[in-house]
Parts: sequence; C-alpha cells; structure tokens
Amino acid sequence: MPQARIRRTARVAALCVLAASALTLLTGCGEEDPDAGTNGVGRLPARKIQTQSRAAADAAPAVHLAGTVVTGGVAFKLDMRLKSGGGSGSVTSKGSTFQLLRVGDELYVKADAAFWNHGGDTSAAGKLDGKYVKVPQKDPAYQKFSGLTEKDVLLPALLTLHGELATAGHHTQAGTRTIRVTGDGGPGGTLDVSLEGKPYPLRLVRGGGAGTLTFSEWGKDFPAAEPAKNDTVDYGGQLPGS
Repeated sequence: MPQARIRRTARVAALCVLAASALTLLTGCGEEDPDAGTNGVGRLPARKIQTQSRAAADAAPAVHLAGTVVTGGVAFKLDMRLKSGGGSGSVTSKGSTFQLLRVGDELYVKADAAFWNHGGDTSAAGKLDGKYVKVPQKDPAYQKFSGLTEKDVLLPALLTLHGELATAGHHTQAGTRTIRVTGDGGPGGTLDVSLEGKPYPLRLVRGGGAGTLTFSEWGKDFPAAEPAKNDTVDYGGQLPGS
C-alpha cells in the first residue's frame, strides 16, 4: 500500500477517535440520559415541574391517596379514593377508625359503637354501630369530615411545598421513575413527580414532619353510591359526640 494512502488512513482513524472522545464527553462520559424516554418534565426548572404536576392532578378525574397527615399535633392515617362527585375510604386517629362516604353533597360516617360512645350516649351508640350515619350539613362534623372526601379541596391543601424550590435527582416510586422537587432542600417538603405518562404526584413528604402520602390510580374510577336504606341511619339532628 502506498505510503500516502497509509498516512491518509491513519489521519482518518485518528479523527474518528477524537470525534468519539468528544461525543463521550458531551454525553457525560457514556452515562445514559436519565430523562431519555420520559415525559420530559425532569429537564424543567423545579417551579415548572410543580406547576405541571398540580395541573395534572387537578385534571385527573380520580385518585387514590394513602398515608399519614399530621395537623394540630394529631396524626390521621388516611386511605381515601377521591373524585369530583364523591369520595370514600377510611380514617384512623387516636386508635379509632371510621369510614367516610360522600355521594354528591350527602356525607356518611360508618364506625363501631366505641366511636359513637365517646359522648357517653350508649343507647345511641348501639343504634349507630356499623351503620352508615348520614351527617346533617349543619352539623360541625360535616365540614370537618367532608373535606377529607373532596378531591378539589384536599389535594390543593396537601400538594404544597414551602420555601425555595429545587430538584433533587431522579428516583423511583412503586417502580415508576420520578423527579424529586424539594422545598428549602427538604425541610419544606419533597414531592416525587412521575416521569412516565402524565406528570402526576406520586409521593409527598410534607414539611415539618407533617406526614407522608402516596398517590396512585390516577384517573381510575371507582363506585361511590349511596348505601342501602337498611344499612343507613338518618340521625336527623346533630350527631352524638365522637
């Protein structure tokens, strides 16, 4: 092979090596792009990620949330399914568990006799034990409990981070890739947002130790029908203390 051709082949090979080296540097020394194949929100600033996540949550017709919320020094364990027309699930606090069901504006509470006996009325407690008790809208309990069944009320109150927002790397939640957004580096709360499909919130750690919640089954409908009449008690006036 002529020397000129050999030298030309060597120069081409050297250029190929340099080009490959430059490409490796530009792509992070061969590391895969963590946002490749995702919905792209991981590349956005933290504030925009939060905004898009809230918008996705607001637009979703339904959601299942579970975890703990601490308010006023009292911890509430929630396992709720929510949608615009109703909500259902369980609430546990101070060793007592009760069921909530809302269909339109009608709210029902289902609990055992011990729950209703808190006010000392054993007669009423026996009648209400294990029944769906209709909560009058003028009863103080209506406002207290109905908010736990209203998607448009509960989610905006929960999905809040405090302080300066920043991203804190890529993570996974229940097998789904997420981007994490923090408030004040963590003390203001953290929110894991899905990188797959719509940017739904998947996990929230509330600031100040105010609880941790997971969100799943976004958009999955569930039945929310009024209970059977023989399983319902319309107490009429104000409910007994609970």
